[in-house]
Amino acid sequence: MKRFAARMLAALLFAMGPAGIVLPAGDALAQSGGSGKVDRSVAPVAANIDRNGVLILVRGAILALDHANKTGNYTVLRDLGSPAFQRNSAAQLGEIFAQQRDQRLNLGGVAVLEPQLTLMPQIEPNGMLRMAGFFPSVPMQVNFELLYTPVEREWRLYGISVNLAPAGPQAPDTPPEPEPEMSDETPLPPTVSIYPAEAPAR
Repeated sequence: MKRFAARMLAALLFAMGPAGIVLPAGDALAQSGGSGKVDRSVAPVAANIDRNGVLILVRGAILALDHANKTGNYTVLRDLGSPAFQRNSAAQLGEIFAQQRDQRLNLGGVAVLEPQLTLMPQIEPNGMLRMAGFFPSVPMQVNFELLYTPVEREWRLYGISVNLAPAGPQAPDTPPEPEPEMSDETPLPPTVSIYPAEAPAR
């Protein structure tokens, strides 16, 4: 099961629950990197990007966010973004994603899951690339919306929205097999499930 990738975005959060939208500081919604004016009479057009390109952009962006949340270091995430995204300092990005970090969300499963697009890659009237979709994981699915701007002949992240929602209907759970006791120091094995990590026992 495979499909997605990414670079990065800019920051101003309009967050809900464990989610967040990040855009360049000062932007209420993605606008033109130039005058900020968008010709509403021009309709978006399909982007000339293949499946592998989509995978690279989507997975790259979400995994970079996941690594930043896990380490608390948002420098790489910031550096991967467009100049507009980089208006936000690493500290500001840390504040924006503090809720996701505190909830210890595990987004690593997107590395092997196949994303489903609900908005096919399209070029907006302002020249930006937009796409949206979800990773059909359990028990929570990852919803995303990504916005990129062209910088030196490559797409660089301009805006990102990532949130978790309950997955669709599932088969009944089978009783789990007993697991051996582990110390608090033992890391959990990699998993394709997307879930908030349990709070450590006190």
